[in-house]
Amino acid sequence: MADQNQLVSHGDASQHVQQKEISKRLERAHRILDAASALILRWGYNKTTIDDIARQAGVAKGTIYLHWKTREELFTALLHRERLAFAQDFKQRISTDPAGVTLRGIIKNSLLATLKRPLLKAVFLRDQEVLGRLVPGEFSSVAYIERVESFKSYLQSLRDRDLVRTDLSLQAEVYFVSIVFSGVFFGGPLLPDEFSLSDEQSAELIAETIQRALETNRTVSGEELKSVSQAYMESVDRLIALGEEQFRKELEES
Repeated sequence: MADQNQLVSHGDASQHVQQKEISKRLERAHRILDAASALILRWGYNKTTIDDIARQAGVAKGTIYLHWKTREELFTALLHRERLAFAQDFKQRISTDPAGVTLRGIIKNSLLATLKRPLLKAVFLRDQEVLGRLVPGEFSSVAYIERVESFKSYLQSLRDRDLVRTDLSLQAEVYFVSIVFSGVFFGGPLLPDEFSLSDEQSAELIAETIQRALETNRTVSGEELKSVSQAYMESVDRLIALGEEQFRKELEES
């Protein structure tokens, strides 16, 4: 019996050591990604080297290669983490916004969550100085395509309930939302400072523009809105859960 207890105790201790090592590895990986994020925004993808990242993170160059085999893999992981952080932020904003489940609320909170993340702004701008050759891959990624398909399904649900216009095709409405949404990133920086708006003002203006252009005059209850948005928010939850699982697995196995 004593021997059995010793085996159990030894197993618990071994598991504790293993978990501690995994936590240490995850903390180190995030520190490296934080350093890479700061440097890529300062110098751009092409000018940021593994040596630079190692110095910024306070680790040996070889330590980085324990996590990622190439510089491209490291920056891909960085964008993966950025997408996951966006989805988590977006969900949090929706849950605390009384109008979060409306079309206007979803657009506003999605835009705010994007504007708060400089790397995602660079993605929308297709800024190759910042992201280099990672830009084309981002727009063909499975995660990006799934986000577009989820929003397309959400708009279709609104159309089915006569909550948005049906005289336009679904394709045209997705196109319209995308163009107006991305206009913040392309058009805003071109204007003189006197015309600049805060992130909150920009998000409100864009959300209202899309709402006025697409929504019908049909009155809808809060319960019906929740029902319409439920499938969309469930897709957001799935993307978050999948992203968390995949990202953690990548870091733990590296």
